[in-house]
Parts: sequence; C-alpha cells; structure tokens
Amino acid sequence: MSARIYPSGPGEGGSGEWAIPLTPRRLRDAIANWVSTTIVGSFAGVGARAYYLRDVVRGLAEPGTYLPETLKQMRAIGVDSLPLASLVAAFIGSVIALQSRYQLFPGVQLSIVGLITRQMIILELGPLLTGLVLAGRVGAQMTAEIGTMRVTEQIDALETLAYDPLAYLVVPRMIAGLIMLPVLTIYADAIGIFAAFLTSTIATDIHYFDFRDGLRLGFSQFQLFYSLLKAVMFGGAISFLCTYEGYTASAGAEGVGKATAKAVVIASVWILVLDALTAGLLAKYLQA
Repeated sequence: MSARIYPSGPGEGGSGEWAIPLTPRRLRDAIANWVSTTIVGSFAGVGARAYYLRDVVRGLAEPGTYLPETLKQMRAIGVDSLPLASLVAAFIGSVIALQSRYQLFPGVQLSIVGLITRQMIILELGPLLTGLVLAGRVGAQMTAEIGTMRVTEQIDALETLAYDPLAYLVVPRMIAGLIMLPVLTIYADAIGIFAAFLTSTIATDIHYFDFRDGLRLGFSQFQLFYSLLKAVMFGGAISFLCTYEGYTASAGAEGVGKATAKAVVIASVWILVLDALTAGLLAKYLQA
C-alpha cells in the first residue's frame, strides 16, 4: 500500500489504496520539510555558483587558451545580434514617439517628446530590452552549446587533453558578453532615437528642431554611464548564468532542453532584478 498526505477514502479510483489522514501535525511537518529543503537547496545553489565563479576567474590565467575564442564569441554575441537589436530598437523608438506626442495636453511644448524619448530609451528600454532579447537568443545558444558538449563528453575530452574547459568555453563567452552588450546597447539607443526622430517628424506635427531641443534638454554624461553600467551587468549575468546551466546540464537531450529553458528564465529574471536595484540605488543621481 502507498501513502498520501491528503484525505480520501479507501479504494479511491478502484486502486485499493489507503491514504494517511491529513492532521495538523502532518501538515506542519510537510511544510517544515518543504521550507528546509528549499532553503538548503538555495544555499547549495549559491555555493555551487560561487565555486564555479572561482574556477572561471582562475581560467583568466590562461590567455593563450581563451583569447582566440573570445574574438569568435564577440562576433557571435555582438555582430550576429545586430539585426535583431535594430528591429527591436526601431519599433520601440517609433512607438514611444507616437505615444508621447498624442498623450500631450494642449499647450505643452512639443520638444518634450524628444526629452521623453531620450530618457526612456537611454535610461531604461535600451539596455533592458537589449538584455532580454540577448538572454533569449545568445543565452539559449550558450547553454545549448556547452550543455551538448557536456552530455556528449566533449568537456571530459578537453580535460584529458590538458585543456581547462572553463578557460576554453566559459571565459571567452564571459568576456564577449561584458564587452559586446554595452556596444549593442549604444547601437540600440542610437537606432531607437533615430527611429523616434523619423516617426515624430514624418507621422506627427513635430518639427525636427523641436525634437532636437528636447534631446538636448537636461542631458548629462552620467545618464550614459547609467545605461552602460546596466548593460555591463546584464551582459555578465547572461554569460555567467547561462554558461553555468550548460556546464552543469544532465545527460541526454531532455537535460539540455531543461537547462536551456531554465537558463533563459533565470537570466531574464536576474536582468529585471538588476535593473530594479540599479534604479533604486542610482536614479537619484540622474538629475542634471
């Protein structure tokens, strides 16, 4: 006979099983066991990732191993993502311009559209959407590639050949992510603002000098630093979390698939968390 922790009668469903009655004590024990398991599992995951980060840092001592691969990964992460980043930024810039113009009250200066566009794209949507898009495209690719190498024992073969698999597989992707995501963010910001400019001047009654004056209003260099800081953190989070999930993937195609889906979700959530933390800590310094 099997036991379950919820009430039912004997022979439920014709199986002849008997269930253990759900008492307050059993419910309390079940909740305590779930909480303790969750907490222990969370700390174990943090510890495993800390050891992984330590080994990645050690891999930096082998530049001859990771530098040739870094250039390839910079192309895969940055250059190959330009069309997608351009498309997303252009549509976001156009929508922001249209929504901003037609939500203005009568009598408000039209230059405010340029200001709103600049602030929304540079400070928030540029780095955030670029990070989320790359988490889906690049992060999934990283996890799938490394996970496939793990389950097919190619990583074990690298160790047999006296190669550090972290220096060869992970460090190039980390460096490329930290470098190329800020570059893509600058590119996406420029595309988004240019698309907003075209939309405003062609599809609405805003003149180009009104939009230009709004772009210049209240601008400071710290706003660019704020945007690039977000991009660096997002790039590091995507590279670190996605390579970890691939490196620890379980055997089989199902394990690689689960690791890929988990990596994209975790990276996306951490991008949102880092975005909120950055805004909470630094938004007060954005005043020009």
